[in-house]
Amino acid sequence: MKATNQSTLSTSSSTKSPKLATLTALATACAMLLSAPVNAAETNATESNAATATSVPSAMDSSKRVIRLAQPNAASTAQAGTPSTSPTAALTANPQQSSAQSSAPLQNNAQQNRAPMSTLQPQDVIPAPKIPEFTGTTRVYEPGPLTTTGIDLRSGQLTNIPTPQVQLSDVSFVPTVLIPQQNGNNNDQLDVSLLDDFIEDVSPNARHYPPNFPNRSQRHYTREKIKVLTEWIQPYAESPNASYDVLIRAAKLNGMGRNLDLGSDYTIRGGKYVDRAIKLKPDSGEANFLYGMMLSEGGGFKEGQKYLDRAVSLGYTEAEQSLAQSDLLSDRRDNALERLRRLEGKNPNNDIIRQQIKLIEEGKFYIWDIPAPDINVKPGA
Repeated sequence: MKATNQSTLSTSSSTKSPKLATLTALATACAMLLSAPVNAAETNATESNAATATSVPSAMDSSKRVIRLAQPNAASTAQAGTPSTSPTAALTANPQQSSAQSSAPLQNNAQQNRAPMSTLQPQDVIPAPKIPEFTGTTRVYEPGPLTTTGIDLRSGQLTNIPTPQVQLSDVSFVPTVLIPQQNGNNNDQLDVSLLDDFIEDVSPNARHYPPNFPNRSQRHYTREKIKVLTEWIQPYAESPNASYDVLIRAAKLNGMGRNLDLGSDYTIRGGKYVDRAIKLKPDSGEANFLYGMMLSEGGGFKEGQKYLDRAVSLGYTEAEQSLAQSDLLSDRRDNALERLRRLEGKNPNNDIIRQQIKLIEEGKFYIWDIPAPDINVKPGA
């Protein structure tokens, strides 16, 4: 019985040994089979990088797991689209292989702590973009001296361009008029050539009220020029020792400015200047006429009549016409007609007096409201 039992035991032990050997062999084979894809993949990737140098470098995540290299076809596909060398791009390109590779190192302790193999060649390293450096100095433009004198068109230096031709017509000359600035001093003189020419030109239109102009443009230009000339002569007229010639011209300008409704300042200045002119020359027919005309046409018929009578006695014809205007506005029409007809007999060639008589006969009240002569006052002249 013992022998039988021993043989049985030996038989059973001998039976178990092959089973354990078989299980050990199977485990070893499984380990080799599981580790074979990793080695094969790394070998293939190394060979592919050596041939094409287009693979994505390996990397290791936070859990120290080896991330499988991309296959050559995946790398070429990534390069054909958007170029990328990051591990994330490799994982996205082949998710199945990445998941399979991530599970393999968990089963192989040797592969778990193994450092990843780098297949990146020096020529494959993409340099970081360089930040441009700006060098040089700042230059500030400074205008230099003008050295060229331009081209004289009259010398014909420009080819195929006709030389401009200029012709002058209606040439006129203004006589030079110099007047003393101060009373009794002829050393300091004032050139009033253009001033006298302007006063002579516009007096028939703006000397009396109401003013009469051929068009609105000429009225506007006259107003603007009176402003400029009045401002120019005012400092000389305001001088305590201003000459009679300066005062009489300033009075004429301000009187026309009053008729053109430039403001009460022109009325006040005009009366002040002409009053000073009469004090310097009491026997001046022009000064007495200006003062009497300003007063009577402004409504002061009685105040102005004595100055007008004084101007008539001094032989100033225009003062008679102003007296006729004063009679007409004072409802003395017959006296106005008689005065003008008597004046017409003395001046038979005066066409203005005949027109004034006709206005009164037609029942009009302003003898100066007659067609004014055409003038040509230029802006800024």
